[in-house]
Amino acid sequence: MADARHRLLSVVENLDAHVRHLKEEGVREVSVQPETLAALSRAIDAEGSSAERAVRAPSSAPQAAPAPVQHKEPIAMSQTLKSIADRVAACRLCGLCTTRTNTVPGQGSESPEIMFVGEGPGADEDAQGLAFVGRAGKLLTQMIEAMGYQRDEVWIGNIVKCRPPNNRKPTQEEMQACLPYLKEQIAFLKPKVIVCLGATAVQGLLNDMTGITKLRGEWRSFEGIDTMPTFHPAYLLRNPPAKREVWTDLKTVLEKLGRPVPAKKR
Repeated sequence: MADARHRLLSVVENLDAHVRHLKEEGVREVSVQPETLAALSRAIDAEGSSAERAVRAPSSAPQAAPAPVQHKEPIAMSQTLKSIADRVAACRLCGLCTTRTNTVPGQGSESPEIMFVGEGPGADEDAQGLAFVGRAGKLLTQMIEAMGYQRDEVWIGNIVKCRPPNNRKPTQEEMQACLPYLKEQIAFLKPKVIVCLGATAVQGLLNDMTGITKLRGEWRSFEGIDTMPTFHPAYLLRNPPAKREVWTDLKTVLEKLGRPVPAKKR
């Protein structure tokens, strides 16, 4: 019964913290798909049934008097990467929690000049719990190194922290549920520049539905942070000629940061 109550309270507290954060951000309405509500209802019913069976089970041991209820003020959300990752791991705010193997909170330097934000985890990322470790991740590593950085000198993550089934594009609801975690990470990391990799990253972070072909290479701003939209590495794997355009965008980022463009390796 204690385990059931703990799991149920964890879900409720996580949801409450998320809703309070959305309220602070000025959000007044959140759309929820019927299947998400149904899944949450089933989870609550299951935990409630488990607890009810435990209560009805006969016991010869004397029952202690219930402890007095203590009303506590809401706990402020911690601004550390580990605490955010822990809450992401326990998150059940959208249906992606039912199909994931591992959550993928993102990783890298805790004081990065550049933060790379993609769409969502793929199969390799879901298996390892790390962002950008598949084929697109290897290409991203090459892009980062061409800029004169190592992967552990930047921060790499995604709009959603769980893999969408069959690598489909995350829904607006899924992105909206996950965005507060990413915002917390950005507030903690304080990057000088954010690079949005692909249209979904731009839509999720900047709420801009303009096509990435029109947006790429043009500076945007996210809460005062210079933000550069460019193509996703997965797109470059399918369209290698577009690498030239992305390299132009990345050189613009280096210029913004006051860093020289490294000479090409022979």
